[in-house]
Amino acid sequence: MDYLIIAAISYLLGSIPFGLLLTNLFLKKDIREIGSGNIGATNALRAGNKFIGYTTLLLDIFKAVLPVLYVKLNYPDFVYISSLSVFLGHVFPLWLKFKGGKGVATYVGILFSLNFIYGLVFGITWIIIFLISKYSSLSSLIASLSIPIYLFISGKNQIIFFGIMFVLIFYTHRENIKRLKNKEESKTKIY
Repeated sequence: MDYLIIAAISYLLGSIPFGLLLTNLFLKKDIREIGSGNIGATNALRAGNKFIGYTTLLLDIFKAVLPVLYVKLNYPDFVYISSLSVFLGHVFPLWLKFKGGKGVATYVGILFSLNFIYGLVFGITWIIIFLISKYSSLSSLIASLSIPIYLFISGKNQIIFFGIMFVLIFYTHRENIKRLKNKEESKTKIY
């Protein structure tokens, strides 16, 4: 029974659409009608307000840290259930007809909560790829792939979970991948 409660609470926390709430509150706009229509931090930046973009990023990270860290400390056997549930809540929120964000910021929160090194591997990879390409989507895809590669090289045993997470992020970025292939993807300004 505990795992169902943990999954439900993690999902509900993950499903809070901070990008939508903040653009609505401060800009009186619907983020789903801006840029890519996505509710995440990158599209919040496209709304033309860096405060909203970076606040969305931090809140999307924190909404994963809160349940995953709590579960890790109190119910360690269920930490991967919490991690997956909070991610799915962000990507498929009940309140928005299951059309949410792409899950990258939430995944960053999950990574830092599970193992600080995983968060650093992701973050450093993301920054390097972004500095080279200026594509947030490409940076997110390669950084997501870097985690199972790192685990394989270091001989750790959670490769299946992080492989699944990479597949999910690949899925949420399928339109970006098409645009990258066709050289139609927008570059992102983060400063």
